[in-house]
Amino acid sequence: MMTMLDRFGADINKAFLAKRKRLETFTKSSVKTSHQKIEQLWRVQQRDRSKVTEDYCTQFNAVFNQWDTDVQKSKDNEEKLLSMFQHQQKMFQHMRASQSQRLKTLKQLLEQYIQSLDTMEKTHVSQQGDVQGELRQEMALFQKKILMDTQQQEMATVRKSLQTMLM
Repeated sequence: MMTMLDRFGADINKAFLAKRKRLETFTKSSVKTSHQKIEQLWRVQQRDRSKVTEDYCTQFNAVFNQWDTDVQKSKDNEEKLLSMFQHQQKMFQHMRASQSQRLKTLKQLLEQYIQSLDTMEKTHVSQQGDVQGELRQEMALFQKKILMDTQQQEMATVRKSLQTMLM
């Protein structure tokens, strides 16, 4: 009787060690997959941010350079047109309107940039939520699988022990 109890205890220890090894394997696999998904998502988000910022900087520099050129022209023409007041007055009006338009354009670009960043941030938050949801589902499946494996092993161990005791 003592021998059978020792065998039963040894079988339980073997099953426990096998279960622990499977749990470690499942956990390592899940962590590795999660880490890869998060790194990939981060790279995509970083690329998106860089592209939006680069586009904004290019557009801003182009409009700013135009505006700066307009200002420089205004200064150059001011000395030349000092004797022709009426002509100078019309030219300043034109330049002010142009500069005003450029400033409006800069403002619109800034608003578009901020809106793009907000939209992108919402998208990224949504993507992160989706990844977290997938990870939760995977963890739930792993838990369920481990529980089923454990139940099957325990049933097999009990059957084997009962057969050993009956024989």
